[in-house]
Amino acid sequence: MSIKFDNVTYEYPGEGRPVVAVKEVSLEIADGSFVCVCGENGSGKSTLAKLMNGLIAPTSGVVTVDDKTTATEEEAALFAIRQKVGMVFQNPDNQMIASIIEDEIAFGPENLGVPREEIGERIDYALSAVGMTEYRYNTPYKLSGGQKQRIAIAAVLAMKPEVLVLDESTAMLDPKGRREVLKVAEELNRQGITIVLITHFMEEATHADRIIVMNEGRIVMDGAPAEIFRKREEIERYDLELPVADAIAAELIGEGVPLPDKIYSESELAEAICLSK
Repeated sequence: MSIKFDNVTYEYPGEGRPVVAVKEVSLEIADGSFVCVCGENGSGKSTLAKLMNGLIAPTSGVVTVDDKTTATEEEAALFAIRQKVGMVFQNPDNQMIASIIEDEIAFGPENLGVPREEIGERIDYALSAVGMTEYRYNTPYKLSGGQKQRIAIAAVLAMKPEVLVLDESTAMLDPKGRREVLKVAEELNRQGITIVLITHFMEEATHADRIIVMNEGRIVMDGAPAEIFRKREEIERYDLELPVADAIAAELIGEGVPLPDKIYSESELAEAICLSK
């Protein structure tokens, strides 16, 4: 299954004139890929995310999911699109509706009319996938931010999506919580689920196999992490920062230290420095 954008523009209503959030974007998200969409606040990346599953319809152009257009007025078709493309948002507290985690995970499948026996199986699967099985009968409000976001992901997984869109899902988390969510995203991608990660943290992009950089509603960079990170001046021009380890490695390479091109983490940097001696 793929998601395709064909010359898509989206405008929000504004005082006097509309605000263009996405401008003439064409792209394709391949099945099974891990794509990171980066950009500063107001770049259009979250609008792009909402266009992916029909939460909003393009002002012009076409978005298709499995050859179904998101602008369809057929309720059944739009329902099928939103079931295939699951969304997890920034604040986990705003996504919680139940006082018990088991009920939170069951809510989506129940509304899909899934048989009771299968709902139990989906709860087991979803909690196992995010490493939260032991919290099944707990209340979500006593969990850490990272744990809450993992439960929010599990609630979406219980509806068996083929694509998981994480719209700034780590923005409100501490470093530990961010690592937890990214670890889950990587594992789900290994299982075959397409991941679209929306973020302004460039170090999170190191987990992806493709990076899309947006600025003022347009795609300004698109490529593999190693390709994108080599364009340091261009990245900084769009008010983004290279991962710390990559930036340090670039400085050392500039001073003649023989290091590999792909260094994204502190541990990789430390190992490479030791091997260069």
